[in-house]
Amino acid sequence: MAWNEPGGDKNDPWKNRGGRDQGPPDLDDVFKNLFGKLGKMGGGSGGGSGKKLGGIGAAIIAGLAIVVYVVSGFYTIREAELGVVLRFGEYNSQVEPGLRWKPTFVDSVIPVDVQSIRYQTSSGSMLTEDENLVNVQMEVQYRVVDPFRWTFAVTSPESTLSQAFDSAIRYVVGHSTMDDVLTDGREVTRQRVWEELEGILSPYNIGVSIVDMNFKDARPPEQVKDAFDDAIAAQEDEQRFIREAEAYAREIEPRARGQVNRMNEEAQAYKERVTLEAQGEVARFEELLPQYEKAPQVTRQRIYIETMEQVFSSTSKIMIDSGEGGGNNIMYLPLDKITQNQGAADKTSLERMRNTLEGLQNNVANSTGNNSGNSSPSSSGLRSGSNRDGR
Repeated sequence: MAWNEPGGDKNDPWKNRGGRDQGPPDLDDVFKNLFGKLGKMGGGSGGGSGKKLGGIGAAIIAGLAIVVYVVSGFYTIREAELGVVLRFGEYNSQVEPGLRWKPTFVDSVIPVDVQSIRYQTSSGSMLTEDENLVNVQMEVQYRVVDPFRWTFAVTSPESTLSQAFDSAIRYVVGHSTMDDVLTDGREVTRQRVWEELEGILSPYNIGVSIVDMNFKDARPPEQVKDAFDDAIAAQEDEQRFIREAEAYAREIEPRARGQVNRMNEEAQAYKERVTLEAQGEVARFEELLPQYEKAPQVTRQRIYIETMEQVFSSTSKIMIDSGEGGGNNIMYLPLDKITQNQGAADKTSLERMRNTLEGLQNNVANSTGNNSGNSSPSSSGLRSGSNRDGR
């Protein structure tokens, strides 16, 4: 017999609860049994015991609800965060990090990170003041300092900051030349973008503080990149040459000053030496003049001998045996070296002797100028002797 024919309830798989192939229960029967039990617990026809059990069940349910409500109100604010507390949707207070509790469905808490450094990047092609196109990429680093202003001052603080950052970059680049943006004016451009961004964000008061500004990249369009690379290389070479010239100047200047000081000292030493030698010659002449006046011939002979002594003391001497035992050997005399060695000494000594004798003759002639007849032979003889000695 089929299970769906009259009298086939025993074969119904949905009601075969004791069989091996028991199926899912009937929903109508489940709800009927449940409502019957609740009716008995609520009083129904069960009398006093049913009422007592119903009260205990309600208390248990109420207790569980209170426990769930209390437990659901606990929350944690991390160390780097501050919590913005809203009561029925209106700002109420800020809470510090730690384990906190709030009444559920009454308060809501929005945690805001106030210690981490956040980043915002902006890039694009911009037109400079001298009508050149450059590709600029910059990055701003910021930190939230006021959680309430960051959450409720504007609808989207990240979007507001991004748009303000773009505006600041385009304004500064648009009022700068291409060379300033690409080469030596990048630091000035970075500082101006920082100041401009703070000026734009000031009226919005979104509760952020700018920590740093990075000029990540600035380059010309690809079509003219090679030409600008050559220009930048030329500027770098210019700076290098200037530094090398300054280094050379710092190196050569002390050396030149040292040479000047050395030449001054040598000139001063030469001056003192010549002065002292002249003073010595004068003193020697003054001592020799009285002796010459007393005995001219003897003095002249002594001066000649002293001069020859000085001449021969600084020259090479060669002894030649010209007697009968000398043999037939030919002696080679290095006259060129001998002459070279003694030339300077002979000239100096003979010049000194000639000057001394002439000075003595002039002094004697002046002292005996009144007796011209007697002094003439003596003077002529003295001159002839002097010439002969000098030869």
